[in-house]
Amino acid sequence: MALAVTSSSTAISGSSFSRSGPCSDRKALQICSFRLSDLSHVSQRRYSLKAESPPTRNDSLVTRASTLITPGVEEKEEDVEDFEQLAKKLEEASPLEIMDKALQRFGSNIAIAFSGAEDVALIEYARLTGRPFRVFSLDTGRLNPETYRLFDAVEKQYGIRIEYTFPDAVEVQALVRNKGLFSFYEDGHQECCRVRKVRPLRRALKGLKAWITGQRKDQSPGTRSEIPIVQVDPVFEGLDGGVGSLVKWNPLANVEGGDVWNFLRTMDVPVNALHAQGYVSIGCEPCTRPVLPGQHEREGRWWWEDAKAKECGLHKGNIKKEDDSTTADLAPAIVHDIFESSNVVALSRGGIENLLKLGNRKEPWLVVLYAPWCPFCQAMEASYVELAEKLAVKGIKVAKFRADGDQKEFAKQELQLGSFPTILLFPKSAPRAIKYPSEHRDVDSLMSFVNLLR
Repeated sequence: MALAVTSSSTAISGSSFSRSGPCSDRKALQICSFRLSDLSHVSQRRYSLKAESPPTRNDSLVTRASTLITPGVEEKEEDVEDFEQLAKKLEEASPLEIMDKALQRFGSNIAIAFSGAEDVALIEYARLTGRPFRVFSLDTGRLNPETYRLFDAVEKQYGIRIEYTFPDAVEVQALVRNKGLFSFYEDGHQECCRVRKVRPLRRALKGLKAWITGQRKDQSPGTRSEIPIVQVDPVFEGLDGGVGSLVKWNPLANVEGGDVWNFLRTMDVPVNALHAQGYVSIGCEPCTRPVLPGQHEREGRWWWEDAKAKECGLHKGNIKKEDDSTTADLAPAIVHDIFESSNVVALSRGGIENLLKLGNRKEPWLVVLYAPWCPFCQAMEASYVELAEKLAVKGIKVAKFRADGDQKEFAKQELQLGSFPTILLFPKSAPRAIKYPSEHRDVDSLMSFVNLLR
């Protein structure tokens, strides 16, 4: 499917930046010391579209439908550039400067990846450069209604058409027929994301030489803490094919989330209505929920899985290999245990297996599946120990089972482990353990769970 170039304007002059609302003041358009006066060359530029012959049929959903050129100038091959060095040079640059550099460098061969959350900041920065820009988005078919309304509002605000990319209908049909609509709750989100997001993105990027994302280092300490301003994409291929054929720009890499929101409010741009309901990081409806006070924004995504796996595959290059010393599962050689209390029983592998086999237990058991290095386990230590003291007088056993390392696969298969910590109640008569479903790990919430089911 050929996708047309989406341009913020065709003949842009200084007056084209004015618009109604609080942002019509020219001073509001001066950002990070990058002035619009520096873009005076834009008003003198005129563009024309030179139609190309229809592209041959391939799997790409984002192919060039036209080429942006200046009169009398032929396109030239892109100069080979050391993007690692460029990333270092741009480390102190503002998002506006980075966006301008990206659009100037790649022209119609680059597009902004828009997911409908804070990524609207990228579109606003692109508009402020005065350069034409393209926007594409992955419609998985499972987005929130509020996200679709934001897409429409953004198109109207900026006078653009977002280039939507969709999953292959046959692949989605096969997945749903074979495994149901919500298989990801049982076996992880990777397969569904691969069908609905990764493969469509792969097809889309095959029609580009570069793409722009809204990744920030503070979004996910486990996977995004080291993203550069610009890089050769480590996972996907671009228009020319092969390793190194696609460049990835992250203009917001060094910007904190609070600063992004200050920018959005200042510029009075559309935002997703879900943000006002406690949603911070927004993806597909079944895999996104609001975060609680004090929780990190990515805790609302795939909350049933480990923090280090909270990527859908679009930014798979962020996830470190298992032999990386910084991988969360490879904890320091010496780590202090937690939940240390005379009221908390430490179960061995044999002990937890015996508990699973018992059909009629003398007393209920409450067991936490934990990893001592996990910050979420550490955060609930005090409440769990206090709970154990209260349950001791009620004849309820409270225990812990260390489920990381060699025990992790066993815990996933036999103990319903999704992420740390996982809390299980083994009633006296029920053969199967009941998993505590809530993120509330205070004493009162846990006590209510036990009292209602024991």
